[in-house]
Order: sequence, then C-alpha cells, then structure tokens
Amino acid sequence: MKGESSKTAGTARPYQTKISFGISSAVITSLALITGLDTIGNPKSGIIGSILVIALADNLSDSMGIHFFLESEHVLGKEVWLSTLTNYLARLGVSLSFILLIALLPIGTAVACSIVWGFSILAALSYAIQHRRGKNPFYEALVHIGLAAIVITGSHFAGSFLINRFK
Repeated sequence: MKGESSKTAGTARPYQTKISFGISSAVITSLALITGLDTIGNPKSGIIGSILVIALADNLSDSMGIHFFLESEHVLGKEVWLSTLTNYLARLGVSLSFILLIALLPIGTAVACSIVWGFSILAALSYAIQHRRGKNPFYEALVHIGLAAIVITGSHFAGSFLINRFK
C-alpha cells in the first residue's frame, strides 16, 4: 500500500525517497535557469543570483510542501522532519554545485558542464531508484533525462526570445 512503510512505527522510507525529489527538482530548476539566462549581458551574476534565490527560498517552499504532504499522509513526526531536512539539504547541495561550476568556468564551458553534470546526477538517481524497484534503470534514466531536456530546451528558447524581445 502507498506509504504504508512510513506509517508503521520503526519502519522508515528508503533513503532515496528522502532525497530524490530534492535532487531532481534542483537539477531541473538549476539547468532551466542556466540555459534560460546564459544569453543575458552578464550571465554569471544573473545565473548565480537566480540559483541562490531558488536554492534558499524555493527550496524551503518545496521542503515545507513535502512536510505538509507527509503530515497529511499521517507519516510519523520524526520521519516528516527528516524528510523535510534531507530534501532541503539535497537541493541546496545540488544548487551550490551548479553555482560553483558557473563561478569557476567561462560561461560557455560552465553551461555545457552544468548540463553534463545535471544529466549525470539525474541518470545516477534514476538508475539507483529503478534498479531497486526491479525496473529497467537505463530506460527510466533516458525517460527522466528526456523530460529534463525538454524543460531545459524550452527554458533556453524562452530566455532567448524574451531577451531579444526586450532589448
């Protein structure tokens, strides 16, 4: 049954459950910002500033959303707080890794490396989760990367359109 293991005293959700939402959300959001803002006049400061806002404010917002969801599912209090904290820290860590790439590398290289890094994180997370579930991890990783690629491509074109439109 859905969520049954988390409702049973002494039984916790797998560790991947606690971090999977945060990691995938941070990767897709960060890559969308990076590819959407890489054509502005000073892309490094715009990208880093945007990721920092997302890493702090949006991450807290999503973590609180998970917190309320778990409480509404009658998950035990200790696990609710552990899931809230691990989601926030996972998202913060991933977001900071993208900031590091943007800050240290030339912008063109940073964008390319960020995409490779983000897709690698999604592939590893997808593989770990699907392997544990007994599903084809390679197929699922490709599906997740494909969905992320659609969001990233759309963000890039939307950013380019808006920047050109309002020059």
